[in-house]
Amino acid sequence: MEEQLILLKQRALHDLAESQSLDELNELRIKFLGKKGELTQILKGLTLLSPDERPAIGKLANEIKEEIEREFSRKNFDIKQQLKTKKMEEEWIDVTIPSKVVIGHKHPLTLILDEIREIFVGLGYEVAEGPEIELDYYNFEALNTPKDHPARDIQDTFYITDEILLRTQTSPVQIRTMEKRKPPLKIIAPGRVYRSDAVDATHSPMFHQVEGLTIGEHITMGDLKGTLEAFAREMFGKDRKARFRPHYFPFTEPSAEMDISCIACQGEGCRICKFTGWLEILGCGMVHPNVLENVGYDPEKVNGFAFGLGIERIAMLKYGINDMRLFYENNLRFLEQF
Repeated sequence: MEEQLILLKQRALHDLAESQSLDELNELRIKFLGKKGELTQILKGLTLLSPDERPAIGKLANEIKEEIEREFSRKNFDIKQQLKTKKMEEEWIDVTIPSKVVIGHKHPLTLILDEIREIFVGLGYEVAEGPEIELDYYNFEALNTPKDHPARDIQDTFYITDEILLRTQTSPVQIRTMEKRKPPLKIIAPGRVYRSDAVDATHSPMFHQVEGLTIGEHITMGDLKGTLEAFAREMFGKDRKARFRPHYFPFTEPSAEMDISCIACQGEGCRICKFTGWLEILGCGMVHPNVLENVGYDPEKVNGFAFGLGIERIAMLKYGINDMRLFYENNLRFLEQF
C-alpha cells in the first residue's frame, strides 16, 4: 500500500504539472482526491492491514494528500494568473490614441431660462423660488382670484385636497416673498407649473414659467413697458418692436398682453404670426391693490407691476419650434441641435 501511495503521488504531481486549464485541474482533483478517486480507493485497503501498520500508512496517506492539495492550490493560482495576463494583453487599450469625446450640453429650455435670468439679473432683479405643491390661498386667494373664478375649476387645476394643489403659476412665490420682505423689491420666480391640459403641440400638463414682480414707490405702466421692451430686445434682437393690448388678470389692474413683431417675417405677415405681423409672448399688468393689501402693503404708499411668461413659448419662438412636445421626448437628434 505504501508503494501504491507513492506512485499515486508521483502520477498526480506529474499530471498537475502538465495541466493547462482550470477544467483539466478540476478533472484531476476529482480523479485523485474525489470521493471515488484513486486515493480513496487505496485507503479502503486500510482495513486489510494489521493494527501496527495502519498508523504509519494513515500518516503517509495524509501527508501525500496535503502535498497534492498544496500543488493543486499553487497550480490553480498559476493558471488564473496566466489567464489574467492573457486577458489584459488581449484587451489592452492605448489611452494615448486620440478619440472623439462627446460632451453633453444644456437642454434648450435650460438655455432659454439661463438667458432670461441673465437679462433680468442685469436689470437688477433677484431670483426667488417657492414650493411646487402649494396652498390654495397662495395660488388663488392672495392673488385676488375669487372662489367662482374659472381658474379654480377642477378641470384646470390638479387638486390634492380642497386646500392643497399643484401650483398653476409661479405667482405664489411673489406673495410669499412680499410677506417676508418690505418694499422696494424686484424679483423673478422661475419654475415648473401644472395645469390639467390635454397634451398637444401647444399645451402640456407641466410646463415652465417665469414670473416677475417690481414693488416700490411711484411705479408706472411706463416702467412696466420699458422693462419688458428691454427684455424683448435682448432676447429677440434689438430691432424687435413691442405692443401692449388690454387684457384681464385677477391679480393685476390694468392688465395687458405683450406682443413682439414677428421674428420670422419682421412684421410683414406670415403663417407663423397668422399674417398679423405680431406674436404674443407674455401677460403683465400693474399689481392689483387687493394683492398688496393681502400681504400687508399699503397700496396708497407703494405699487408695482408683475408679468409672467412661458419658457416653452419663448423657446419655440426663438428657435422656430412648432411642437411643444419635442422638449420632453428626449430625442437626441432634436436636442443635439442646441
